[in-house]
Amino acid sequence: MVNQENVNVVLTLITPGIIQMLMNNRKITAEAASMLLYNSRLYKLLEDETTKLWHLSYVLLYDMLEDELTTGDITFPEEQ
Repeated sequence: MVNQENVNVVLTLITPGIIQMLMNNRKITAEAASMLLYNSRLYKLLEDETTKLWHLSYVLLYDMLEDELTTGDITFPEEQ
């Protein structure tokens, strides 16, 4: 069973990849990339264990974040 503490551990593994992709693709600093991620609606949803977003790859989460940053909306992947 996954609990909030485990989600926090998973977040420490996921966030560096998202931050690195933001830095590379947007040509911004680590600090700016971190601010974009941590202040996003996606990150707040990611922190919530009940959303189950923590099980997605950081690449997919990055794409979702880019959607949010460019359109203001988050596109959630369909279950397969």
